[in-house]
Parts: sequence; C-alpha cells; structure tokens
Amino acid sequence: MTKLLLPIVSTLMVLHAVTSLPAAAYAQAADKTSEPKVKVDDKSFKCITDMTPVRHFYVDNLLGNVAATVAVATAGKGDYPEGSVLQLMPNEVMIKQQQGFNPETRDWEFFYIDVDKDGSKIFARGFADVNNRLGLNCFACHSQAKPEFDLVCEQDHGCAPIPVTRAMFGALQRTDPRCKDQKPVSPEDAQALKELDEVVKALKASQ
Repeated sequence: MTKLLLPIVSTLMVLHAVTSLPAAAYAQAADKTSEPKVKVDDKSFKCITDMTPVRHFYVDNLLGNVAATVAVATAGKGDYPEGSVLQLMPNEVMIKQQQGFNPETRDWEFFYIDVDKDGSKIFARGFADVNNRLGLNCFACHSQAKPEFDLVCEQDHGCAPIPVTRAMFGALQRTDPRCKDQKPVSPEDAQALKELDEVVKALKASQ
C-alpha cells in the first residue's frame, strides 16, 4: 500500500476503539422465525470498482440478480431486490436480505469491514446497531431517507448530509487496496484522503 494511504489506515485502526457491536446484536435484530437467505462472509466482498458503477456509488447482487439491482439504482428510486449490495466507500456496505427478514431496516443489513491487499474482514454487522468509520450509526442516517428511496441516501433523499465530500469518497474508491493494478495516487486524491483523515479525527475527538 502506498505511503500516502497510511493516515487513513491508521485512522481505521483507531476507530476500532469507538465502533462497537454487541455480540448478540445480529441475532436480536433479525427476525428469529427465519434464516437469512443471503449468506455473507469475508469472501462476499471484493474491490469496489469491480462492481457496477451507478452515478457516484457501486452496486452488485450476491444472488446473481445484478440487472435488477442496477435497474433500481439507475432509476434512483424503488425497492431493491434481495441480494443487492450497495457501496459508496470500500469499508461500508449495505446488503438486502429477503423480504420480511427485518422490517425495521426494510431488510437492509449494514456492514463495516476492514480492507487490505489480502481482502476483506467483517468488523461489524447488523441492522440498527452498526456504526461506520466516522463513528456514526448507519441506520440512523439511512432511516431518514424518504420511503420511495428504500433507505438509500443520495442528495435530496431526505438524509442528513455527512462530512465526506465526493472528492473524498472518490479517492477512497480509487485507492481500494483490494483492487489489482493499483495506479499511483494522484495529488488530488492524496489531498482528499488527508482531509478525510482530519474529518475522522475531529469526529472521534467529539465523541
């Protein structure tokens, strides 16, 4: 990994101390009368840019129905099919379980993952109890989206803005360490990553 990414990596390590998930949260959040249809483990995740780009984020479908997921994402509204994977940043993922599995989150399961050149590792997963790399609760943010957007946050969807610019998450996408044939980090991306590191530090200090 290039030295320019070291500030971001160190911040992710620090955030382990402020991001937590109770051991029983996954079981408590899910509908206990059913099992998740979408099986997710560390190997379920891949380089973010190997997924299908839609506007400024990436999508996939773990059950193979990529076309249906892309169709909803392209339309900008509607209910995503089960198996859908949405990612804005490499470390944050939302995956759609089968209908009725967890009505509170409209069946979305949230993941905070660690990534490096060797792959992905799930650090936290669940429904209403997962925090992201900024220490912010995923569901609390996404629950503000208007009903027609199926808990997906984009501009004007109703979600509160996050302190991450497009330059910042674009830089994270382009420097995902899991991706092959890494290109040198551009000065613009290096600056954006540096600014993001300061944002994360400031949020951590305020918590």
